[in-house]
Amino acid sequence: MTYPDRDPRPADRPTEALRPVHEQVPHQVREEVVERGDSRVRTVRVVCAVIDVICWLFAIVLAVHIFLVIAGANPANGFAQLIESWSAGVSLGLRDLFTPADDGLRTLLNDGLAAVLWLVLGAVLTNVITRIALPAGERRVWYRRTVR
Repeated sequence: MTYPDRDPRPADRPTEALRPVHEQVPHQVREEVVERGDSRVRTVRVVCAVIDVICWLFAIVLAVHIFLVIAGANPANGFAQLIESWSAGVSLGLRDLFTPADDGLRTLLNDGLAAVLWLVLGAVLTNVITRIALPAGERRVWYRRTVR
């Protein structure tokens, strides 16, 4: 198998026989990956990743609670009780915002809104942290490629 970026043959003559190694002309185009080893950049990225994971975990717990209530899971079950207690802790105080008569619809509206707010909160928080804590050249770039 040949790789186009490593093949020493000219692009316009791909079937041309290769010269021996001592006669080959080095590539004119080199690719270099420049990655900063700045500890501040790494720390900010780790903090943002932790915030994202936590916010997604809270949203998933709320989504599982919505599913269990709508599907009519047994509230005496240990797993259902665990999810109920976790979702009560991360509902952002929105448990009684909407009060329709149907329990499934109430849970969908209240916990669904809380899940969406967790995702928005995580996105806004990580965006603000990266804009404040990172230098301008490091904000949206994980790595930089330069071609010479």
